[in-house]
Amino acid sequence: MPLIDEILAHRIVPVVIVNDAERAVGLGEALQAGSLPVAEVTLRTPAALEAIAVMAQNRDLLVGAGTVLTPAQVDLAVAAGARFLVSPGFSAATVARAVERGVPIVPGAVTPSEVMTAMAAGLELLKFFPASNYGGTGTLKAFSSVFANVRFIPTGGVSASNLGDYLSMPNVPAVGGSWMVPVDLVDAGDFASIERLSAEAVAVAAAV
Repeated sequence: MPLIDEILAHRIVPVVIVNDAERAVGLGEALQAGSLPVAEVTLRTPAALEAIAVMAQNRDLLVGAGTVLTPAQVDLAVAAGARFLVSPGFSAATVARAVERGVPIVPGAVTPSEVMTAMAAGLELLKFFPASNYGGTGTLKAFSSVFANVRFIPTGGVSASNLGDYLSMPNVPAVGGSWMVPVDLVDAGDFASIERLSAEAVAVAAAV
């Protein structure tokens, strides 16, 4: 199964901020125990690349890098062991570099023009971010009628309360979110709570 299909099969991509790489092992184990072995580690902290490197040693964990903004960050993330990349917006140079490195990338798009630009680059799976600020399910419903072959991973404002609304849409194979991996729990090393929240999210997704 292609890597992206493996990720989408879980229907939820945890978006993680790691401030201390020493939390990486426990975090990965908690996600696995919660039946959600996926982690998009955002490149927002000095510890992010080290955390990716640590988590990537566990081959049963699907570890990627988020907030990838430049071609240079593509190289850094791939060198650390990221198996997929996510960007908040569309950068032709960044996408091209990911393609050169042979690593799947999911860039963001929230307007028809941005979607069309991404389609012209050969992409059919996009991030929709920040979803709640750009019309949420209403916009995605409108997109489905004109971009029939494009799928979206909405992120930003997705939570346990609206998870089902997003996942019930035909053009939404998965969502991204941080409600099961809030930064305060990661910082505190409260992996039991992360495992519980992950399992609860998986149960909701399975019921859709």
